[in-house]
Order: sequence, then C-alpha cells, then structure tokens
Amino acid sequence: MRTEEKQEEQQSIKDPSAYQQLESEEMEETSPWKDTIKQLRKNRFAVVGVVIILFFILLGLFAPLLTPYSYEEQALVDRLQPPSAEHWFGTDDVGRDIFTRIAYGARLSLQVGFFAVTGALVFGTLLGIVAGYFGRWIDTIISRIFDILLAFPSILLAIAIVSILGASLQNALIAIAIINIPIFGRLVRSKVISLREEEFIMAAKAQGMKNGRIIIHHILPNSAAPIIVQATLGFGTAILDAAGLGFLGLGAQPPTPEWGAMLAGSRDFIQLAPWTLIVPGVSIMLVVLGFNLIGDGLRDALDPKMKN
Repeated sequence: MRTEEKQEEQQSIKDPSAYQQLESEEMEETSPWKDTIKQLRKNRFAVVGVVIILFFILLGLFAPLLTPYSYEEQALVDRLQPPSAEHWFGTDDVGRDIFTRIAYGARLSLQVGFFAVTGALVFGTLLGIVAGYFGRWIDTIISRIFDILLAFPSILLAIAIVSILGASLQNALIAIAIINIPIFGRLVRSKVISLREEEFIMAAKAQGMKNGRIIIHHILPNSAAPIIVQATLGFGTAILDAAGLGFLGLGAQPPTPEWGAMLAGSRDFIQLAPWTLIVPGVSIMLVVLGFNLIGDGLRDALDPKMKN
C-alpha cells in the first residue's frame, strides 16, 4: 500500500523539485536518529541522567566563574570549616574550598572519562572488526589477547599498568583505556560475525566491493548501536576506575582536584569533618549514575524490540 501511495504522489507531482522535496521530507521523518531521540525523551530516567551530566559539564566549564577561590589555595586558619555561606561545601584539612575543588574536579573527571573511553573505543572497535570480519588465525590471536586481558580483575590490571608506567593522571588514563579495549573488542567482534553472513554483505562482495568499503559503509553503521550504548556506560566505569586509582595514590597527584584523591585525603576526618568525604563521594556517585541512566535509555531506544 505504501508503494502504491508513493507512486500516486509521484504521478500527481509534475514538478521534479517538488517530488525531491517530498522525498527529503519522508527521509527526515523516518530518520533513525530522530526516532532514537524521541524514544530517549520518553524515558524519564534517561532524561534525569542527561540533566545530571549536563549539570556537571556546566559546573566544570564555568568553574572559574562560579567560585572566587583557587582549587590549590590553602588557608590553614580555615581548615575543616563546615558548610557555610562563604564555603558552600566547607573546607578540607588545609583550608581549601571543597566546592571549588569539586567544580574543577568535574572538568578533570569528565576529561578522563572521555579520553579513556575514546581510546578504548577506537582500538577495541578496530581489533573487533578485524577479528570478526576476517576470522581464522587473526580471530584466534586477537580473541586470545582479549581473553588474557579479561582474565584479570580490571582494577588490579589497571594498578599493575600504572605501577609499571608510574603514578600520574596520564598513565591512569592509559591504564583505564587498556582495560576497556577487550570489552569493546568482544562486543564488536560478536556483532561483525553476525553481520558478515547477511545477504547484503554477500551481495556487496558479489559486486566486487572491496573489504575496506564493506567495513566502512556496511559493517560500521550496522554495529553503531551497541558501540554507542557501551561507550555511554563506559564513561561511568572509566570515571569510577579513575577515582579508584586516585584513592590509591596512583592517579592524579596533589594538589590536582581529583575526586578519588579527595576521598583519600579525607578518610582521616570521617568523624571530625564528614563533609570532606561525603561531597566528593556523592559527586562520583551522581556522575556514574547519570551515565548509567543515559546508557540504559539509549539501549532501550536503539533496540528494535523495545520500539512500538
């Protein structure tokens, strides 16, 4: 019926430009990205997640405008002050304003999450496509590498990598990216294996299309949905791993305002000044929660079985 109606519309429109306009409007109406955004907006939890992440993004971007203090400015006379109008979240053990350090720490944590996930996504996707598409001995070698990396608990592997490279924020970022590569790699590999036997892939090969073009024009677009969902969830995991390494003293070094390092510095003041522990802990929890809510919403929006 839809084809017949389209033919009737085509016959009724004498102006070719008008018909092209009609075609473009139909394509816009059925855009998968628009459908995804509509589905995402209907998910209240996903909207809450977006609001949380936007709040911390804006907090990090406008940190210099939101606070008159420096994140490394010490004032021993004001140490361990409770929350007040002057210091919204109180001060730490050397008199630094905790709200200022949380604001600058939001910028730092989101940057760590972005670069770590981007690195893991690029290398994991590349290795997963190569293993899944070409198979045979290439698949065997890459899959065994993934198995070896996944055999270790992720945080222990990250600690080992940072211990070898040296304690710093950059090395922590590299370690977090490495431990997430096999997650993306195995996800993409399984998707590519299911796609390479599809009829449209076989038809492309029969037409003489090269493997590179098949991967770029057919494999990657059809593998995008699970990659996007995993990348969104990976942001929260990367930020949590960075906080864990910072808590152990293997991530950002003082006076860098990293949330995990802030937790480590306040553990001796749990009873005397609990706000020094609660504020960075709640910040980590909210950011991870926000990315998880967005990831769950994207998974539901991109899953054809969940759409009406």
